[in-house]
Amino acid sequence: MKIVIIGGVAGGASTAARLRRLDENATIIMFERGEHVSFANCGIPYYCSDVISDREKLLVSTPKMFEELMNIEARTFSEVISINKDKKIVTIKDLKTNIEYEETYDKLVLSPGAFPVKPPIEGINDERIFTVRNLNDADKIKNYIKSNNSKLAVVIGAGFIGVEMAENLKHFGLDVSIVELSEQVMTPVDTEIASYIHNHLREHGINLYLGDGVKRFKSEGNLIVELNSNKEIQTDLVIFAIGVRPEVKLAKDAGLEIGQTGGIKVNEYMTTSDDEIYAVGDAVESTDAVMNNSALIPLAGPANRQGRICADNIAGIKHTYKGTLGSSIIKIFDLTIASTGNNEKSLKRNGINYKKVYIHGLSHASYYPKALPMMLKVLFSETDGKILGAQAVGYEGVDKRIDVISTAIKFNATINDLTELELTYAPPFNSAKDLVNLAGMAGQNVLADIYKPFYIEELASLSSGSLIIDVRSEMERTLGFIDDSRHIPLEEIRTKLNEIPKDKQIILYCSKGFKSYMAQRILQQNGYDNVYSLSGGYLLYREIKKDKNPPLIEAKSAENLPANDNTPVTVSLQIDACGMQCPGPIMKISSAIKNLQENETIEIKVTDQGFKSDIVSWCKSTGNNLIKVNSEAGIISAIVQKKTVNNKENELMHSKDSKTLVVFSQDLDKALASFIIANGAAATGKKVTMFFTFWGLNVLRRPEAVKTQKGLIDRMFGLMMPRGTENLTLSKMNMMGLGSIMMRWVMKNKNVQTLQELIEQAKQNGVELIACQMSLDVMGLKQEELIDGVTIGGVANYIEKAENSDVNLFI
Repeated sequence: MKIVIIGGVAGGASTAARLRRLDENATIIMFERGEHVSFANCGIPYYCSDVISDREKLLVSTPKMFEELMNIEARTFSEVISINKDKKIVTIKDLKTNIEYEETYDKLVLSPGAFPVKPPIEGINDERIFTVRNLNDADKIKNYIKSNNSKLAVVIGAGFIGVEMAENLKHFGLDVSIVELSEQVMTPVDTEIASYIHNHLREHGINLYLGDGVKRFKSEGNLIVELNSNKEIQTDLVIFAIGVRPEVKLAKDAGLEIGQTGGIKVNEYMTTSDDEIYAVGDAVESTDAVMNNSALIPLAGPANRQGRICADNIAGIKHTYKGTLGSSIIKIFDLTIASTGNNEKSLKRNGINYKKVYIHGLSHASYYPKALPMMLKVLFSETDGKILGAQAVGYEGVDKRIDVISTAIKFNATINDLTELELTYAPPFNSAKDLVNLAGMAGQNVLADIYKPFYIEELASLSSGSLIIDVRSEMERTLGFIDDSRHIPLEEIRTKLNEIPKDKQIILYCSKGFKSYMAQRILQQNGYDNVYSLSGGYLLYREIKKDKNPPLIEAKSAENLPANDNTPVTVSLQIDACGMQCPGPIMKISSAIKNLQENETIEIKVTDQGFKSDIVSWCKSTGNNLIKVNSEAGIISAIVQKKTVNNKENELMHSKDSKTLVVFSQDLDKALASFIIANGAAATGKKVTMFFTFWGLNVLRRPEAVKTQKGLIDRMFGLMMPRGTENLTLSKMNMMGLGSIMMRWVMKNKNVQTLQELIEQAKQNGVELIACQMSLDVMGLKQEELIDGVTIGGVANYIEKAENSDVNLFI
């Protein structure tokens, strides 16, 4: 039997290798139009950055290896240009000599793969615009960057290749921007999981342009990427990675049936509409193993399995391909994201009723060192509990959890079955109850109506008759809370039942979801029927809010951070605060450093990603010396040297004459007083900082309406608050606005500057205007609604300013 295989890499090469193991006497010829017949194309982004520096390591098999080890003839630079399925002949063009010739076959296997999409955009043929499909493409990108000393790169598209290329170009030393037409990166995951990716990319210096596409490319010295929003990005090169399309021209010209998704239609035996022709890999239309409908899922794992099944059937061993789950995983800097099965978008599109649970946990036992945070999301059928999909985000162990659930889906497991899985446990590897088990338990409670989940996206449409209750501790609430929520700690729920109405919908929340579940059970067993627990808790809510209101670029990294280096430092004490949330790590180091002697050092390891900036502010305010901060694999390591402020230093600190004002009020008279004092101090050469929080933020609002994306409550809040200085009213004698009008008239007649003029004067005098980030979130305001010249900061920022001031006013 003579088998001709068109295309190598995953599908074609695995078909050829399996065929040889099954039939030593078969004639097997493989045609590949490129230089390499079998290479690890998933490793190309890492080769572009020299993370994988040895090019040869990406070559899985060469024509020589196929010949010597398997007696398979692999012809490279050989393009099959036509198929005559009636005569069972293929026509090949030798790309080196341009000579055409024919080859007969008994069985034909198509593995042409997919090609990068490159739409007809103006300027797209510029030589500085690249696509990524093979090693030669990677060589061109690397050589261009090195020979042109490139500094700027734009990646168009934020799928696997796009995000991986962005990360690796950043590793290569370039300033990188991602442009994505969708509102999120990585469409296999849902929007809230994508929030983690967005925030992580921004923290690593990647600029994101989401919900925006490319209008044209312009060459003006540098390459200019003009977006649909009319924004322009200057760059040295562009990586085009908006997706791939199955390469079906050869099959289509041969008269083979093409499926509804655009891929080559095959049956479960990988046979096309011609019984003697098979097809595998990215070019075929596969079956979604959960929905049982047609899908295009271009992944290496399914291509390899299809190749093996194809070979079995050619050799007479009847095996069927049972569909693709689309299990996938990606590393983005030190964050890992994985998914399997269907996401919410797909389930909604197919009209499937489902439920979901979120579980926050750690990679292993919390008391064992370096326990890293992770969140697992599981989707399951509302009727029978069948698992439909799962997604996870974290630093370690993400692959294990998704692989377990992928296996469970493959064998038609239900959410209840996850509770019964016996997974390996030892403190360095796991907890006695794995996240997968906990997800099963939560889902089991949902189906039994013991646990009633409420989802974050539903908060925007809550009715005015609903009550949101925060059951966290007082300390946790100081770190931020959900708009319009009331605070009743879990420990006080039983004693304050009389304060919780039974005729309202009650939404309970905590950090992760467990305390709110406990509170829900207390209320349910005390006669409350309309009570829910927020699934995912405040940790997920905060991540989503951070994504919707990303910090200023200047706030991405802490000011004056010590450079990451490997200089050895003698450490007197080491403490592990991994798994602790803010302010836990700061409290732990504050307590531990008291036991050290002067000049001794302490090293703390933390997984709370906000710690990097917190430790800078803490050291500045306490006088301790921050020696270095490093971040690796999700763990932040800080080394601090104890320094006691002596009397001389204390005198110096108190001799500083900076001024700080906290503006809490939106009253016109109080705002005027604030800026008169600030300008007076600044005029004498003093450094003045004004920190605006809660109602004081309205003093800084633009007078005109600014179009922003907000939830219902945030929009309502914004409409009820004054916008612009002209809409501020007096604290006394306002008389329904008449008093304010009179005040402005008197000020004008007596040549007293208006509030707007005082604000402009303050900016000119160097007064620093800081808007509280937490208050912005609580008040439902966004940075773009504030006047120019305002920076965004937190409490730690204010405390640092106040420590260096001899006057601190609260207005």
